[in-house]
Amino acid sequence: MTISEIREQYLKFFADHDHAILPSASLVPENDPTTLFTGSGMQPMVSYLLGEPHPRGVRISDSQKCFRSGDIDEVGDNRHTTFFEMLGNWSLGDYFKQEQISWMFEFLTNRLGLDPQNLYVTVFRGNTELNIPKDEESAALWQSLFASKNIEARIGEDSEKNGMGPGERIFYYGEKKNWWSRMGVPSNMAVGEPGGPDTEMFWDFGANRQLHETSVWKEEPCHVNCDCGRFVEIGNNVFMQYVKKENGFQELSQRNVDFGGGLERIAAAVNGDPDVFRMDVFAPAIQTLLVMSGKQYETHTHAFRVILDHLRAATFLIGDGVNPSNKDQGYFVRRLIRRAVRFAHQLNISENVCAKIGATFIDVYADAYPSLSAAREQVVIELEKEEKKFQQTLKQGMKKFVELLNQEGEKKISGVDAFDLVQSYGFPIELTQELAQENGFVIDIETFKAEKEKHQALSRAGSEQKFKGGLADTSEMSVKYHTATHLLHQALRQVLGDMVVQKGSNITPERLRFDFPYPERLTEDQLKQVEGLVNEAILKKLPVHFEMLTLDEAKARGAIGLFTDKYAEVGDKVKVYFVGDEAMEDVFSKEVCGGPHVSNTSELGKFQIQKEESIGSGLRRIKAILS
Repeated sequence: MTISEIREQYLKFFADHDHAILPSASLVPENDPTTLFTGSGMQPMVSYLLGEPHPRGVRISDSQKCFRSGDIDEVGDNRHTTFFEMLGNWSLGDYFKQEQISWMFEFLTNRLGLDPQNLYVTVFRGNTELNIPKDEESAALWQSLFASKNIEARIGEDSEKNGMGPGERIFYYGEKKNWWSRMGVPSNMAVGEPGGPDTEMFWDFGANRQLHETSVWKEEPCHVNCDCGRFVEIGNNVFMQYVKKENGFQELSQRNVDFGGGLERIAAAVNGDPDVFRMDVFAPAIQTLLVMSGKQYETHTHAFRVILDHLRAATFLIGDGVNPSNKDQGYFVRRLIRRAVRFAHQLNISENVCAKIGATFIDVYADAYPSLSAAREQVVIELEKEEKKFQQTLKQGMKKFVELLNQEGEKKISGVDAFDLVQSYGFPIELTQELAQENGFVIDIETFKAEKEKHQALSRAGSEQKFKGGLADTSEMSVKYHTATHLLHQALRQVLGDMVVQKGSNITPERLRFDFPYPERLTEDQLKQVEGLVNEAILKKLPVHFEMLTLDEAKARGAIGLFTDKYAEVGDKVKVYFVGDEAMEDVFSKEVCGGPHVSNTSELGKFQIQKEESIGSGLRRIKAILS
């Protein structure tokens, strides 16, 4: 089965079970400063998991685009990708464990035809200190479902230590494996963050292939969560029933289900091949690389995989408005492209690889993501531009490298110099190592690693400061800044024109940040006008309320918003927030938004613009505070 066929089967299955089918949200999170990217299917759902009513009801399903920057260095094996699609379904206070586990078993074994003999599951062991019980209910449900297929599914308690016992198919693990929240284990969760125990599903690729016996882990006990390559997680049923409070965990007002399943990994199971890069979506790109390089995937697997993954991810990110740059999301797009170019050099491809490979992905995903096709020209331009820029950077790095070779003394490149090549010239350490070896030099790699770790520590500290707090905590100030962002958006449109649309926002309890397209720097007069309009709306003490409207109704009443990207059908209802009173003909802003907001603008205080700057490619950024 193709990726598209499996995606279609999944969405149809849950539509048949009364789920509203949503299109994918953007890879750039909206109003969530806790993270740079949408890295899971549940991210756009946080406010609804916390109790905010969803416009489409209590049963939701989708296939969500995801990007995880932390996996960049992991790419190269048969299963890690930075970009992936996460199949998801949610129950917002409706069904719970019984329905979810039964449906997933039915979907995998009946709808997709997977052999349950190759299916293994894990459940939460519980935590007495947190007063969260062992999930015996899920274990019992799985046992009964396997029994319906005449399979005895025994339960294993300590497979990490002892390996899998005879007939064991269901395994208990602690919070490092079977607890899910955006921030990981319970101890890392912020106050106000939802989370819960999960039950994960694994596919056994190695029962008949003896993969474990040929892996580097062959001497260790084999179990579903080991790294031998035999088992691959294909889905995760999270029972989102807790929220972290100052004094521990308490039950949410509604018990939720949050399922996430890697589309590519499920396809790998269906097609009996653990290598996700052999999926149909990669085939045109592999063929293009073969023609350009004369090399085969089977003989240059690692380089092929890095190029395939990185350029697919970069293509989707640029399609969602993230252009290569040296900061924020753009930094990772630049890094992806440059790593892809670096590995293309290993295949003796010296130019024009990025746009050609990117174009294959645009074509492959055209039906599922028409917005990507619509952005084709921009994607190709940015890929070409960044590749050319990096080629020039490589030339500059080579000059610096030659200088290091010509230094007197022992044939050794210091770790500081090697890291400077990376940091200042974008010169990959792998290239430095190869060139050093060719010239009889060695690199002080330990010092290089130390320099890299120092840089990463500084970057992490900066990110924690930059992205602390956020709308997800629904704190009073975050809600105020969220409302102020609506006022700023409308004020910019009044001063600069309707070309102003939100291209990103970042809200913390300390300030707001708003990105929008505009070709030139705003004048002092324009900034004063914008600031004045916002403060005028605040002083008017305008009421804030929302209405549930169809798309046509929202547009007819002048609401602004990204209709086509977020709502699939014409009859969908959306939440429109109004700032002002329509009956009194005194409405300042009408915008599609999930909320939450203050009830009156008088709650906001005084609005002050602190900074207006360019963030490249015709985009501007405003930072502002309330006092």
